[in-house]
This record gives sequence, C-alpha cells and structure tokens, in this order.
Amino acid sequence: MQETAGRRGGLDEQAVLVVAGLADLAVSLAGTALGTVRGLLRRSDAAELASEAQDDLMARGRLALDRYATVPPAHLEVLARHALARRAADEV
Repeated sequence: MQETAGRRGGLDEQAVLVVAGLADLAVSLAGTALGTVRGLLRRSDAAELASEAQDDLMARGRLALDRYATVPPAHLEVLARHALARRAADEV
C-alpha cells in the first residue's frame, strides 16, 4: 500500500514538473516572438512584408482546403474507368 502512495506522489510530482516545463517553454516562446515582432515593426519594408505574409497565408489556406475539402473519386468509378480504358485499348 505504501508503494502505491509513493508512486502516486511520484506521478503527481512528474505532472507538476511537466506543466512547469510547458509553462516555461510558452513564456520563452512568447518572449522570442515578441522580440521578433518588435524587430519586424522597425523595418522600413514592413508593409511589403505584411502583404507577402498575407499572400503566403492565403496560399496555405487554399492548399489546406484543397487537401481536406475535395472528395476523392469513388473507388468503383475509378475501377470502371480503368476497365473501359482497357477495353478500348484491346479493340484498337
């Protein structure tokens, strides 16, 4: 019974350490991102850079929609087209 209680304390401690590590990582990334944004705002071509970023995001959005929104052709339809193509090739 004491082993179970010891393991539970160990798991709780591990969970706290993981959460603390994730929080530290998030703060570090936020600080880095803020520094990057400050650097970008100081650039003379910020408007052009923002326009290029918008174009890039729109292109990525189109690709994502094309990847997930299009319905692939029905499997039996593909097989039927292959069969028709073979028949046409055999008749020639």
